[in-house]
Amino acid sequence: MLEAQKEAYGDCLEEYHPLFWASKLHFFITGVPFYNFPYTFGYLFSLGIYAQAQKEGKGYEDKYMALLRDTGSMKVEDLAKKHLNVDLSKRDFWEEGVKLCIKDIDEFLEATKN
Repeated sequence: MLEAQKEAYGDCLEEYHPLFWASKLHFFITGVPFYNFPYTFGYLFSLGIYAQAQKEGKGYEDKYMALLRDTGSMKVEDLAKKHLNVDLSKRDFWEEGVKLCIKDIDEFLEATKN
């Protein structure tokens, strides 16, 4: 833990905490979704949005800005239907985002081959 903190923060911390990991429950409590689910959902949702933006190209920015304006006042399912024309209970939207992750992994593996 100390080595990881020193690598990440360099000389910026006044002190390093060897048990930092133990004070952050999300590092090891994976069976309870209160912490990890929102981050995972948000990540996958943003990937789905990005996948759509790549397909639609120019002009997507206006659609995205409209989506952002409604994020605080709508359920995510309604938001996605209104602005992205997708049903979040269907796999298609999610799978398009996951394909981007797989592509990144494939590129990384290719770049790190010996």
